[in-house]
Amino acid sequence: MESLQHHFLIAMPTLKDPFFAGSVTYICEHNEEGAMGLVINIPIDMKVLELLDQLELEPEDNPALKEKPVLQGGPVAADRGFVLHSPLDGFSSSQQLAEDLMITTSRDVLEVLGTEQQPEKYLVALGYAGWTPGQLEQELVENSWLTIPADTDLIFNTPLSQRWHEAIGRLGIDSRQLSSQVGHA
Repeated sequence: MESLQHHFLIAMPTLKDPFFAGSVTYICEHNEEGAMGLVINIPIDMKVLELLDQLELEPEDNPALKEKPVLQGGPVAADRGFVLHSPLDGFSSSQQLAEDLMITTSRDVLEVLGTEQQPEKYLVALGYAGWTPGQLEQELVENSWLTIPADTDLIFNTPLSQRWHEAIGRLGIDSRQLSSQVGHA
């Protein structure tokens, strides 16, 4: 099994699951125990400032927090928060995912959002996508996903509404040419 850690899963048009239709998912971990990732292009009806208010955090008055959306990371543990961010040490529960990317699940990262101590780039997601052993591999066989190596430019610099099309385009494919019919050669 080749690990898809630090790759994107790009939903095929045939994938009709309400959580994953039209999604781009960053794979944080993939091994013999399964896989875990975060959907990086589907916002929920909440901004980061609202989330911080719900958690009774008192962020500085920062206009960016009023505009930055919270993302639907996936259907598992939808009340649990994840922050993908540019490297910044000092949080109590962080993991380096790639040279230029970390994930933090501890509250202390939320406490610095909107301040000078925040990571340079970040996204906040509620919930995650999880696959049991062999499940993701089976979905790949079923043509549910395309894969490409991940990069932070797509995560942090591409507008949400363009991430799926941009990811498909990085494969050299025009998304309008993808068929909604499944087949095997």
